Amino acid sequence: MKKRLPDKIHIVGSVGSGKTTLAKELSSKLNIPYYELDNVVWKRYETGDIRRTVLERLEYLHSIIHSESWIIEGVHTDDWVANSFLNADLIIFLDINYSVRTYRIIQRFLKQKLGIEKANYKPTKEIFLKMFKWNKQFENEGKRYFYENFGIYRDKMLVVRNKRDIVNYFNEFNRFTKPQ
Repeated sequence: MKKRLPDKIHIVGSVGSGKTTLAKELSSKLNIPYYELDNVVWKRYETGDIRRTVLERLEYLHSIIHSESWIIEGVHTDDWVANSFLNADLIIFLDINYSVRTYRIIQRFLKQKLGIEKANYKPTKEIFLKMFKWNKQFENEGKRYFYENFGIYRDKMLVVRNKRDIVNYFNEFNRFTKPQ
């Protein structure tokens, strides 16, 4: 029996792991809308971001995960996102090398400062430095926390260490080509 393409995908990984890039690519190839968890947490305004209340965040996420198909991406592994892992057909855990993520953080910041890449936030020195801190925290604590709390979903989890892992998985469906 041929495997069915997943309709509900949750992508999780550290800052700089490629979550948004992968979500956009899968969204385009599979014709599934994607959502950034940061935009579930924050209401975005030109004048600045405002954090949603816990209830607003839960209601927004609930509306997404109870839709027909979705791709959700984010670093968040707190209790408030547990239902998205539960409802996902596929959980993609981006376990990208720490030094690769660090390089990408630097590259992204430079592109944002030069106006080459759009950001949901103002690319300040403070945010830039926080990204290194978040990257280190994910390496030292986040991975372990994720596996301890969501390892129960191993049967629907794909651990990705490079682009080839994604290509190999989706090639089983004959609907995916090499990422750009």
